[in-house]
Amino acid sequence: MNNRQPVYLKLFETIAHAILDGKYQDGDLLPSVRSFASEQGANPLTVAKAYQLFQDRGLVTVRRGVGLFVADGAVQKLKADERQNFIDNIWPDVDKHMRRIGISAADLMKSET
Repeated sequence: MNNRQPVYLKLFETIAHAILDGKYQDGDLLPSVRSFASEQGANPLTVAKAYQLFQDRGLVTVRRGVGLFVADGAVQKLKADERQNFIDNIWPDVDKHMRRIGISAADLMKSET
């Protein structure tokens, strides 16, 4: 996570990573704003802003009086977004570093076994 990143985006990433890691599946209930705020030591309004971002991106559905649920297809959409972020923002630096120190993709594959 980027330390200069706004808190609500850090909270968004925390929840997104929990979804990607399988803690929450499509259709699962997310923690309430107050519960998640308490767990994270965050202001409930900041958590609400992070949850609003999930709503704006169609990653959750709201059931009034019940809570927020991970929307159908949210896991796949988050994976696609993460892949694109990796390709656009992370891979160029990794590739440059690998070239600088002489590591090839084949070298990486050898180290997995």
